[in-house]
Formats: sequence, structure tokens, C-alpha cells
Amino acid sequence: MSEQYKKAGVDIEAGYEAVERMKTHVRRTMRREVIGGLGGFGAAFDLSKLNMKAPVLVSGTDGVGTKLKLAIDHGRHNTIGIDAVAMCVNDILTTGAEPLYFLDYIAVNKVIPEMVADIVDGVSEGCVQAGCALIGGETAEMGEMYGSGEYDIAGFAAGAVEKDEYIDGSGVKPGDRIIGLASSGIHSNGYSLVRKLIADNDIDVNKDLGGRPIIDQLLEPTRIYVKSVQALVEKVDVKAMSHITGGGFIENIPRALPGDLGADVDVSGIEVPRIISWLLELGGIDSREAYNVFNMGIGFIVAVDENDADEALRALESAGESPQIIGTVTGESGVRIHGR
Repeated sequence: MSEQYKKAGVDIEAGYEAVERMKTHVRRTMRREVIGGLGGFGAAFDLSKLNMKAPVLVSGTDGVGTKLKLAIDHGRHNTIGIDAVAMCVNDILTTGAEPLYFLDYIAVNKVIPEMVADIVDGVSEGCVQAGCALIGGETAEMGEMYGSGEYDIAGFAAGAVEKDEYIDGSGVKPGDRIIGLASSGIHSNGYSLVRKLIADNDIDVNKDLGGRPIIDQLLEPTRIYVKSVQALVEKVDVKAMSHITGGGFIENIPRALPGDLGADVDVSGIEVPRIISWLLELGGIDSREAYNVFNMGIGFIVAVDENDADEALRALESAGESPQIIGTVTGESGVRIHGR
């Protein structure tokens, strides 16, 4: 044991224990393409076992924003890792790519093995939901960078798709239908505003809201849409997809479309999660800002030909979703929201 290093703020033994605790969770995520195990200097994945003719690798990296502050403040560490995975895999999913593997980076004030294991438990659960392997990561003890009990988490995901099946939105045309998939709540965006509203109004987040504690709803993990969308693309020609994250409908729907096209979106039939509608009431937030900050009940959208819309709905329903047609692609750029 390095006593001098420990006095400087880094406990090597605690780091070893944290790695041992992680291994149980990591094993749940393994795929046959993974080479080696946890603990090497580099993580390896055998692409030749994918049986793809011309694989295109798609990658994404992200964190969970200030939602993490709520998890830290309330000692709830076992779901925030799901958010970290979701933010990455849902992004690369928009190209039609299958998520293959994930790596995490956790920087902490002090390595507390139980806490780190809880975080990785969530990461592993997210990987299981996405069907990808957790093949590596880094835990850094940085006492001079973070306050007591504080940490940050970020992730990196890689996926693959056949080159001729890569989805880039180029085939979208006016008249195509936009289908929305329900969110589980706030997901992982808008939490700087969320936390400000709670602080400004002196809200006790342990109180009940609609049958559940507020804090439970605030920390509800981001949904992972991988398996549902994979089931969809096997049945229907999906032209474009978008992950509804920061920027809401206003910024994220146009990202899926060619620059000269836009969308008319009817939100009158969308069920807004109670936690979001409560926050809007709490802050007196107008609908334009709401649809530019929050997901407003839709976490992911797909665009399909109008003649394929019914089959797409059936495929998504069979995959466990409650999809709905929420809009139509138009020849005018920008997003126009109706029914607010």
C-alpha cells in the first residue's frame, strides 16, 4: 500500500476493491465478440464476428448533465449509469447502428467502492437494455477537483451498421409521417432549470406527486430505445430518426431532416409526464420554451413513408412501445407545433 499516495488523496487499495466489485456487474453485459476481460490497457472487440459485409462504425459520447447533482445530493447512485448509456446509445441508434460496446469514465473525489459499484451497476443495466458490452472504463480519484462525495460520469459507445443500411435522412420527403415514442420522464436534459425551479420554490422532493415521490420521478432513468427500433427497422424502411434530448422538439427534429424540409407536429394527443407538466406550472414556463427544453413526453422519433406508417406502428407496438403519429414532414424548414 502506498501510504504517501494515500495521504495525497489517492487510495490505491480502495480502487482495487472497486474494480473487483464492478466485475460482477460487467459480466452481465458480455458479448461473444469481446476479446479479453476487464482490466487491460485497451478493450478489444472482434468486428469479424458481426457477419457484416461493409460495416460502418458509429460512435457517440455524452454525460448526464446536472441530473447528476440530484443523484449525488440524495445518495441515489444506481440508476444514473443507465442515463449515461442511454444518452450515447440512443444517439448512435439514429443511424440504424447496433450498439456494440460501451466504456465509462468516472471521476470521483474519493473512491468509495460501494458507491462506484452502484454507479457501474447502473451502467451495466443500461448496457443490458441496449444489448452492448461494457468492455472498459476508467475510475479516477481526484480529490482536488471534486468536493466530498462528488463525482462525474461520462460514456462512450460504438456501434455498427451495414453501409447500405446507414440512415442519414437523405431519403425523407414531404408527406412522410413522424412517429413518436414515449419518454419515461425528463430523461437527462433541462436539469439546470429543474434544479433552479426546485430551489427557488423551496420544494421538498421527498413529497408525493401523483402517487410517487418527486425525487423518484426526477431520477427516473432515460429510456433506451435500441430493441424497439431494431425490431422496427427489420420490418419497415425507416428514413430518419432523432433522439429528443437538449433542445427538445425545436432543435432535434430538424437534425433528422434535410435542411430544406421541416415538420408540422401535432402535440394534442401526447401525454406529457406528470413531473414535466408540474415543473412547467411551477415555473410558469410557456409552451414555446417547454418544447425547446424538455422532451414533453416523446423521447425518440422516427420518420417513415406515409404508406408504411401503419406497419411501423404495429411493429413498434409488438416491441412493447405505445407509438403515435405526431407529425408530417413538410417542404418548409423548421418545426411548427400545433395543439399546444
